[in-house]
Amino acid sequence: MKNFLHGLAGKRDNQTDVRSGTRAMVPDALRAKVLDEYDRAGIGWIWATDAAGNLIYLADKATETLGLEIGELLGKPLDELFEIDSSVGKDGLGRPLKFQLKAHNKIRDQVVRFSNGKSEQEVRQVWWSLSGHPVRNSDGEFAGYRGSAADVTVEYERKLIDSKMADFDSLTGLANRHQMDRQIDGTLAAFKSSGRPVALMMMDLDKFKRVNDTLGHQAGDALLIEVAERLKNLVGDKGKIGRLGGDEFQIMFAGEDDRGKLGELADKIIQILSQPYALDDGKRAIIGASVGIAVAPFDGATREELTRASDLALYAAKNGGRGQFRFYATDLKDEEQERESVLEDLREALELGQLYLQYQPVVSISNGHVVGLEALMRWEHPERGFVSPGQFIPVAEDSDLINNLGEWALRTACEAAKKWPKSLRVAVNVSAVQFANPGLPSVVANALAHSGLEPDRLELELTESIFVGDNDETERMFAQLKGLGVRLALDDFGTGYSSLSYLRAAPFDKIKVDKSFVDSCTQKDKNSAKIIAAIVGLSNALNMETTVEGVEAFDQLEVVKSHGAKLVQGFIYSRPLNEEVVLDRIASGEFTIVPDGPDTYRPDRRSVFRRIGVIHEDYYYNAVMRDLSRNGAGLDGIVGVDVGTHLVLDLGEGQLAVCKVVRSENAEIGVEFETQLTSDGSGGLCTRHRISPYTIAAAGLPKKPGTAGPTEGKRDQSTPKFLEVSA
Repeated sequence: MKNFLHGLAGKRDNQTDVRSGTRAMVPDALRAKVLDEYDRAGIGWIWATDAAGNLIYLADKATETLGLEIGELLGKPLDELFEIDSSVGKDGLGRPLKFQLKAHNKIRDQVVRFSNGKSEQEVRQVWWSLSGHPVRNSDGEFAGYRGSAADVTVEYERKLIDSKMADFDSLTGLANRHQMDRQIDGTLAAFKSSGRPVALMMMDLDKFKRVNDTLGHQAGDALLIEVAERLKNLVGDKGKIGRLGGDEFQIMFAGEDDRGKLGELADKIIQILSQPYALDDGKRAIIGASVGIAVAPFDGATREELTRASDLALYAAKNGGRGQFRFYATDLKDEEQERESVLEDLREALELGQLYLQYQPVVSISNGHVVGLEALMRWEHPERGFVSPGQFIPVAEDSDLINNLGEWALRTACEAAKKWPKSLRVAVNVSAVQFANPGLPSVVANALAHSGLEPDRLELELTESIFVGDNDETERMFAQLKGLGVRLALDDFGTGYSSLSYLRAAPFDKIKVDKSFVDSCTQKDKNSAKIIAAIVGLSNALNMETTVEGVEAFDQLEVVKSHGAKLVQGFIYSRPLNEEVVLDRIASGEFTIVPDGPDTYRPDRRSVFRRIGVIHEDYYYNAVMRDLSRNGAGLDGIVGVDVGTHLVLDLGEGQLAVCKVVRSENAEIGVEFETQLTSDGSGGLCTRHRISPYTIAAAGLPKKPGTAGPTEGKRDQSTPKFLEVSA
């Protein structure tokens, strides 16, 4: 201590003698005693480093708070013993501790964590407040630091708790809305000058309200905590996750614009969040998720613009049938207004008789005989045209209208089936909302009585979402329905969260294999064919029928047939038929269908009619795209293009696809993409990357592709090599 004090303050120092008012000399021994008592009192501790930054002195009392001997600390670099809180990362000057020490800056009340051998994840931490100043020797050379320290663990951890409460969601531990807003604002500002992208996902949970209503808010909270854990496991450190409130979540990805990767992750999030949740008292819940995605700077340059874009994409995903993701597009409408409009029109459609049923045959593979038909609801709107059930059924489920629609469908289907031979059954879909309605058995009984249809010819198709809620109520509903004599089928089986306990507890007569497995059953790198075989085997063991849905091509039919399937429903046998057509087929004799379809299933090829731009060298052509797949497209409207010519297609909204001509005949050409397109989440395709809107504007490309005038796309500054014949 004596030698240290000698270096710290010199051998002696002038002090004022209080009693005499004169200057007096304080002996080293007294100085040492006072400072030693100061150290032992725990008010604060003296520390010092040498010129290399190694600790050369620390009060003995200080080492006791660390649980170490002084010898374990002396000689070690101060910046290895202590570090700034990583959640803060920097001091008020924006400089880390190591930088301050190397720069020989003064240190003022810097809070640091004792990090020697201690992980940030450990519960018990020690926090000190350090102050210090650099000292120099007689030659003016830096000689190290001399400073003081104090233990601020209690105060600082209280501050951390207060900060966490302000910035984090108290239920899930995720960032809250305020923190997410700051993160997005900061990231957009930092990336603006370099033009780097920022992706934002908006997500909310489908059918979460039903969990709260049927199982209680405590169960809902437990489910939200599990959702947060699943999201953290999926996203990891690739993105920042926040809970904005209720069942709404937000994820930000800095530097990401690959819509292929974003779509794959969104799809994976939807699948994982749709797995069952085990709650207290042995109860289980099944929910879903919908995701909307927007990317800056393409879909917005500010947080407000980006958030609105991702919100619109989310609403589009929900309106498209839920359990889906959507990328933002400029033609998306305000979905809240759109849903209200759809609901209002749907009520009117039910009253005016605009709704009708079509019937898709279920066929025996062995002989082609039709054994039953599934009733499918259709809506032909006078202005909207055909409206997909995937669009209007979710809207109806969010209101009381689904029960009215369901009752109408049951009555209509039973009346139609009464006109068929007794060998034919009719299947009607029943939503989870209908199943939860205590009046469902009465509705079914009335439909049977009104039509005179035998109960065992009516098959109610249910999905696993019916198992959300009170197990006793579910069992009572099963008993009442089976008491009527109707058949029950478990629809969409195998979609990722199927449970054998359902089959053990519920009295199903049939299992329907989901179309998603059929779509990929011919791909050798998938397990879909094995899963189909397993479901068929399980169904046989339980004395249940199995229907495989969605078979469209002969290669699929051969696979499902070879794996034991006996009943098939799909386009290879028949599309849904109007009631009049069904009656005509029956009247013509035995209702038998011969399979007819393509030899090979091609899931991504689709017909389109879409105006696009075609760029060759420095000229922009207008053209029409007739068909599209992930790998290529068919174009119409340009004459004289040789095979092997390289082109760039302008698909709109910054989507430029590099391609090569592989077929050319008159004004029709076929192109192959250099990079495959990716799913846009709504059944369409899009490019993985986009060109900045600033670059597009600078190039003079038209706002709508394929509509370039005389001066757009530099058409007045260059000479075309090919003849443009499209309007």
